Amino acid sequence: DQRLYRHSFGAPPEPITPEPPTPRSLRYADGRITPDGRWLICVRERHEANGVSNELVALPTDGATPPQIIAEGYDFYAFPRISPDGRRLAWLAWRHPQLPWDGTELWVAELQADATLHKPQRIAGGPTESIFQPEWRSDGMLYFVSDRTNWWNLYRVVAGESEAVAPLAAEFGGPQWVFGLSQYTFLADGTIACIYAQEGFDYLGLIASDSHHVQPIPC
Repeated sequence: DQRLYRHSFGAPPEPITPEPPTPRSLRYADGRITPDGRWLICVRERHEANGVSNELVALPTDGATPPQIIAEGYDFYAFPRISPDGRRLAWLAWRHPQLPWDGTELWVAELQADATLHKPQRIAGGPTESIFQPEWRSDGMLYFVSDRTNWWNLYRVVAGESEAVAPLAAEFGGPQWVFGLSQYTFLADGTIACIYAQEGFDYLGLIASDSHHVQPIPC
């Protein structure tokens, strides 16, 4: 039925989103829960008589109130990602007829206690730059993948500016056919474990927190 449910141990699953006005007309994806456990933030697709709309919504994890729209106006949204301290939200947005591997925008805003957004700011991306997989490191630094050099390489935001992490003639991103794709992650010591494609082959690699080079993992 495309509704969101919560499953508590020893009890049947219970819906936390309202019954849609028509069957399966409200669809949810790519959700993340705030660190305090109060809010779920996700992409919602609405099917109505006058067309289809996509937006970011927030709803209480107990389903006490209906979802509220926190970002709208673009044709597509993906990757809503909450900072470790719960105070910021990053997400991707783009417009038709662009596909996500053509051009997307990376936005960041302050996430208020009521799950509304304050001071949204475009960090990177545009009609000819594809952004992939924004992620927050444990210390609150924002990372993302961009194809601004015609290679999907890894970047991070330092003092409001984008900085290349380990420039390489390789692809650290990929086409967003589905939600929730992941090409890299952070290990406990800050090292980045990643998958990258080069000359037709996929590789595993490590990028140390104090390094600008990818160390391949022998397979």
